[in-house]
Order: sequence, then structure tokens, then C-alpha cells
Amino acid sequence: MEIIDGKTLAKNIRENLKSEVEELKSKGINPKFAVILVGNDKASLTYVKSKNKACQELGIEYEEIILEGNTTMQELLEIIESLNERTEISGILLQSPIPKHLDINEAFRKISPSKDVDGFNPYNVGKLCLNQDTFVSCTPYGIMKIFDAYNIPIEGKNAVVIGRSNIVGKPMALSLLNKNATVTICHSKTEDLKEITQKADIIIAAIGKKHFVTKEMVKEGAVIIDVGINRTDEGIFGDVDFEGVKEKASYITPVPGGVGPMTVAMLMTNIVKAAKQSNQK
Repeated sequence: MEIIDGKTLAKNIRENLKSEVEELKSKGINPKFAVILVGNDKASLTYVKSKNKACQELGIEYEEIILEGNTTMQELLEIIESLNERTEISGILLQSPIPKHLDINEAFRKISPSKDVDGFNPYNVGKLCLNQDTFVSCTPYGIMKIFDAYNIPIEGKNAVVIGRSNIVGKPMALSLLNKNATVTICHSKTEDLKEITQKADIIIAAIGKKHFVTKEMVKEGAVIIDVGINRTDEGIFGDVDFEGVKEKASYITPVPGGVGPMTVAMLMTNIVKAAKQSNQK
């Protein structure tokens, strides 16, 4: 059994990106990232902080637009449009969740596909579906990089994705399908979940339930990727019962220190990619 070290892998990616950013700047290309935060969701504030820190470390310019919780949809769309029009902005991210009275899908549609470094604009989702080069949602993108780095075979394997969110589950399933895995998506309405996961060569758990995946659900030698971040009074836990499952897994990601650092590293990768593409235009 090998514990996947997402922290070190992400660090290596960031170091390479730092050199790339320096090289771009020497050619007069300055990657710049804008984050929109609506309201004061505690977890969102933490995530935004980590993105700012990563940008500083890499030499990517960073701009933060913090809006009141009672911001209207019209105001939000106008701010996105103004960022779309500013040529010096390479990437735009709307931090989710946003207040319930706002339509996040409408907001994602408004972000220019060429600046959509989170990969949530329907145009980019469609390109992922067609297996064309695009901005891929950062968590699935990070997981695919983990498979690459650890030489974990995907082609022909049975992969089970637990969770069908637009942020992780669906783009994850598409990313695996594009690499010729046989993919099953499970969710809250799935019957006989255990029967399905017991046949899986790869399990990706992304449902937000502490220790949901137990060793009884896992076959010997399976690859286990835990996307869950469940904050409790006792600490942060994944969707997988790490201690129980690790005995059977061939590879497993810990929480924290597994998928999380890779998500931020892939966001930075997408920002640099956006800066290069806008310069080519």
C-alpha cells in the first residue's frame, strides 16, 4: 500500500510553474488572477486565502473582489462582465458557495470561457465531454495528475465515482472516460452501492460524508481517492475511513494532504495556461 503524497506533488508542480511565470514575465506576459467572493462564508474565506498565498508564491498578480451578501444578480453579472473586458486579467474565479438568492449557473455562464480557470462555464464542460483541450475543473484535473505521477493505469479499469456534483463528480467521470476507464457514477439514489464499489479498481469518493467508504466496500488492491473535506470539532476527515481502508488499498490519498493541495496547484496551472493563450490571440 502506498500513501499518495499530494503535498509534495503539488509543490513540484508549483515550482515548475514559478519558473514558467518568470519566463512569461520576461516576455512581457503577466498572469493575473481575479477572485470574486460574495458574502462571508468561513470555508470560502479560507480557500480564497490559500489561493492568494499560492499566487504570491508563484509571482501571479492577484485581485480580490469582495461583495456584500445582499449583492444582486445584476451587480454580480456586471462585475464579471467588467473582468471579462479587462485584457490584463488572465483568469476569473467565482468562489462557491454564493448566497442562495443568486444563480451560480448563470454567473458561471457569464465568465468568459477563455478566462474560466475553474472549468465551470458550459462551453468548457462541453469541450471536456468531447475530449477536447479545455480548462478542466481543478479537483478532477488534480486527480488525473496524481494518476499520471504515480503511473496508476486507468485504461480498461473499473472506476466508481461516488458523487455527481458539477464541481467534482461529473467532470471526474468524464476525465476518466476520456482515458478509457469503464465508469460508474453512484449517488444518494444508487441501490446496492456496496456491490458496485466491491468490483471497482478505482474509487473516487466525493460526497461530503465523514468515513462513508469503509473497508467492507473495497476490494483488495483498489486505488482509493478521497475528495472529502469534512470539518468536525475533532478535526478534518475525509469521505473514506482511512485507517480501515488502507489495509486493502494499493494506493490511497490522505485527508488532509492528498487531493486538496493538488486542486490549488491545478488552478495555478490553469491561470498560467489562460495567460499564455490570451497572449497567443
